[in-house]
Amino acid sequence: MTCRGVLIAFEGGEGAGKSTQARLLADAIDAELTREPGGTDLGDRIREWLLHPDAHDEGRSLDPRTELMLMLAARAQHVSERIGPVLESGRDVVVDRFSASTLAYQGYGRGLPIEEVRRACSLASGDLWPDLNILLDVAPAIGAGRAAPCSLPDRIEAEGEGFHERVALGFRALAAADSDRWVVIDASLDVGAVARAVREAVSTLRRRGGPR
Repeated sequence: MTCRGVLIAFEGGEGAGKSTQARLLADAIDAELTREPGGTDLGDRIREWLLHPDAHDEGRSLDPRTELMLMLAARAQHVSERIGPVLESGRDVVVDRFSASTLAYQGYGRGLPIEEVRRACSLASGDLWPDLNILLDVAPAIGAGRAAPCSLPDRIEAEGEGFHERVALGFRALAAADSDRWVVIDASLDVGAVARAVREAVSTLRRRGGPR
């Protein structure tokens, strides 16, 4: 019987280095690498529409509930079409954002009821939650400084400082409430130091026996 693979999610605010660290870890452990929103044709279309700075008519805002449902639609397809089958085959998956980002951004950031968002995440993912969440923790001001020179900020990156502070506090609250499944790493360190801390966290998960 094939053992289920391990699901590892990188979480954190803008400019924390999630994409870089997710790629480094996936390469190191030969895991499937993917991202959210995205990972499927449908998910990539939703991502483009949600994040493009010009995706919405001037003067019209996207209701937080609409944003939540679109994020969850992308996740449901992602789990069904890609993440679930890879895990069932016995291969590990590394994902750049998963349900904790929804809780932090649409729950803490947008102010939607946390427990309702949690139940919606569970429904969308088929009650699939990461075996390990890696929070790359960095002050929003530092993250914004890293992201700004690269390109025009996307719709969520362009939100105000207060929004990103709420998101950061949300991630920390989630990590504190479930320390067995979370590790918090100082993302202000250099790339190599963060990568080493990530590998140690994954090694610890392995020593505990992987998925529970």
